[in-house]
Order: sequence, then structure tokens, then C-alpha cells
Amino acid sequence: MADIRVMVTKKGQLLMWMIIWVSMMLTACSTVPMSYSPKDSLRPDEFSHQLLRQVFSAHVKDGLVDYPAVQMDDRFPAYLAQLDRMDPNVLVTGQERLAFWINAYNAFAVKGILDHYSPVSYVGRYRYFVGRNYRVGGSTINLYDLERHVLIKQFQEPLIHFAIVCASTSCPKLQPWSYEPDQLNMQLDRVAREFINDPTRNRFDRKEKVASLSMIFKWFEDDFTKAAGSVVSYITRYVNDPELVQDLMQSDYRIEYLEYDWTLNGTPPKEAADAGSS
Repeated sequence: MADIRVMVTKKGQLLMWMIIWVSMMLTACSTVPMSYSPKDSLRPDEFSHQLLRQVFSAHVKDGLVDYPAVQMDDRFPAYLAQLDRMDPNVLVTGQERLAFWINAYNAFAVKGILDHYSPVSYVGRYRYFVGRNYRVGGSTINLYDLERHVLIKQFQEPLIHFAIVCASTSCPKLQPWSYEPDQLNMQLDRVAREFINDPTRNRFDRKEKVASLSMIFKWFEDDFTKAAGSVVSYITRYVNDPELVQDLMQSDYRIEYLEYDWTLNGTPPKEAADAGSS
């Protein structure tokens, strides 16, 4: 997602991480719009997420994105153009604004891949999350600021961490639909349960009392503990197995964090695929 999350495990990586982190901090503080002045602006009743929903429905299957197909779909740039014409501050309800920003993040994350940015490497994560700006409401914002300074700071809703997708295998799955204000609570509950109960992302050893969790729970531990007192307490809200819920609540589980897989969550866009085969 939008901060550059790295587990330093080899000699020499720490220095690289520190250089990238300092650069990110110097850059990320100045790109959060306070107000928006879109040209040819849309009224709230003229804006919808229909085009994004159609694109994701056509080209996303079980979380895997057909990026070459998205490249060829005129509905995707049309949706991005709508984001640039919409002032999110005029949206009336918090549900409307939250759905807007989640969809914007996911659309921009896809656009970054189509533009051949990639979070696979350390430097690539900086370029992908911080170095690439996207247009919304006549202003620009990068993925880091959208996540940290808009979604997290303004909404303080930990469920967003299961909804926004940074185009990587270990991220939550991109859904074949868009987030809609009138369905948002149900949709966020659904993706949280899907992510937390997915054994490729989180595993629970009841015999050894070990919870092997996604790094997302470590990177954003403060968000989850603020909401529920601890990461494990938060997770129990969405675990489907009632016996496991009881065991997590009554036992002292040791937490381990799984290595994050930054490889692409789908088929690479055409130029990147062609370059890789040459």
C-alpha cells in the first residue's frame, strides 16, 4: 500500500531503506490538497463509480487483474477523467467520501501499473507510492498521501486496509466491483472477512498458539489497536470459525508476521510483458 514497507533481512538493505525513507518523508508532506478546483466540474448527482465497476467486473477474477485488457478498455481512462472533474469535498455523507477515496486509490494503483511503475523493488516502491502523482478534483495526490493523510487520518477506519489494493500478491484481493456508499458497510465487512480468513494471508496454529499474520497488521498496528485494544482482538471480529474466536480470546497467541510478496497481482501490461520476454 502507500507506505514503502520493507523487512530488512540482508546486510546492506538497511542503508538503502533509510535513504528511501528519508526521501519519502521529504516528499510526502507537500502533496495533500486542502481544497479542489476541478475544471468542468461534476455535481454529486452526475458522478458515479459505474465505469470502474464495469472495468473491474470485466477484467478482475479472483483478485487477479488482466492489465492488458484494462489497457484496452476505454471505460478506465473515462473513469479517471471523472475523478479529475469531481470535488470530493462536496460529497454529502461520509460514506460517499470514503467510497470515493477507496475507489480512487484502487483506480490509481492500477493506473500506476499500466504506466509501468512497480512496487516489486525497494526503489520501485518509492516511485510507485510517492513518485507518481494522480489527478483528482483538479489537483494531484500520490498513493502514499492518499492512504496516510486522507483515508487513515480523515476516516480512521481500519477496514480500509482490506479494501485498498496496491497491485501486489500479498495485498487484499482486488474485487470485481466498486465500493458504493449505500453498500459500503457490507462491502467492507465482506473484504475484511475474506482477507482475515484467507490461509495464504493469515494462519492460526491452535496447537502451538501461534498467529502467522499479514504484515499489514504490523505496519498498521496502531490503527487496529486503537479500534479494538490489540491486533488479535480486532481479528476476532472477523474470524468465521467461532471455536477459533474463543481460542484467540482465551489464549495467549504469539504473533509472527509472514513475508510480504510484492509480485504483481495479475498479467503485466503489454509493454512490460514484451520487455520481460525480450
